[in-house]
Amino acid sequence: MSPEPSLTVVPAPSPRAEGAGDPVTLLDGGAEAYPRMLAAIEAATRRVHLEVYTFEREGVGSLFLAALTAAALRGVEVKVIVDGWGSIGESGPLRATLRAAGAKVRIYNPLTSIFTGRAWRNHRKILLVDEQVAFIGGVNIGDEYRGSEGNPGWADLVLELRGDICVQLGAKLQAGRVELTSGPVRVLLSGFGGGGRLRKRYLQALKQAKHTVVLAHAYFLPDQGFMRALTKAAKRGVSVHLLLTGRSDVPFARAATMRLYRYFLKRGVHIHEWMDSTLHAKAAVVDGRRLLVGSFNLDPLSMVNLETLVDVEDERVAAQATAWLDKHLKTARAIFLEDCARTGLQAWLLDILGLAGARLAEGFANFIGRRHRR
Repeated sequence: MSPEPSLTVVPAPSPRAEGAGDPVTLLDGGAEAYPRMLAAIEAATRRVHLEVYTFEREGVGSLFLAALTAAALRGVEVKVIVDGWGSIGESGPLRATLRAAGAKVRIYNPLTSIFTGRAWRNHRKILLVDEQVAFIGGVNIGDEYRGSEGNPGWADLVLELRGDICVQLGAKLQAGRVELTSGPVRVLLSGFGGGGRLRKRYLQALKQAKHTVVLAHAYFLPDQGFMRALTKAAKRGVSVHLLLTGRSDVPFARAATMRLYRYFLKRGVHIHEWMDSTLHAKAAVVDGRRLLVGSFNLDPLSMVNLETLVDVEDERVAAQATAWLDKHLKTARAIFLEDCARTGLQAWLLDILGLAGARLAEGFANFIGRRHRR
């Protein structure tokens, strides 16, 4: 019989307390984020809103399920939204358990909705508690994000936000397309209008870059305009580094990304592959002062799914992200042009798989986009 899952819950400081802490805190994957998220839910007095693509009921998921159930039973308004594709096989039991405790549960676009053309996904990862604290990033609810002894969790990032930005977020969660600003923090949520504004924030940051750009992206399949923006930055002397996954959970996506290696390397962009675990982050640091992080991937599907992006212009937070990136870059595998040399058969297979993956993503995104516009 397997032991009960456990996770040390670190009490999150109340934003109303004297010296309550920084309004923005960068958390390293599930190992750091989960304890603070659970503590926030356990301390909730009024409202808990959890929006997540994948919610696994076992392991750490059982702790979240217990915390959400307990909150609902003590009278807290609990609302949980999970994606019908990302949480397939889990959504039904989750809904039954939480609704029995009085929580509201929504399964976003169940698989049956594909037959009506509603194929876009809710890829957001948001936890908002009492309009006082919010957690936004790339981490779903699952054991792979926290790892275990000798087995690092998936490499990812979460921002813990406090203060007025949380009040704004609570008021606008149902609006779909959202853009909020408080001090150095800007929160963007894409809705049915697509992820164009989120992509624009990245392009703006690249255009303004003067010294360094480091991007860590799990599913990296940028459009031609974004590829040009990266290479233009490198051409004008900006040191551009891409931290990409060497162990993807989506092999077709990795093959599609690898097709781009020669293009970038020939134009002065540095490429590194993270091999120690699965890279799942979607983040960038520009000039050591600006951080972009969220659920938004640089790929066609993120342009049509519901996504999140937080843009923070704060040197302290950017320094934390730079330290995280530097740690991963130091042990990542650097890729050079000679590493891209392949036999005819290898090149053919890579082109076939990569092209198939790229065309599948683009075609599906175009289909979803057309349905959005109807």
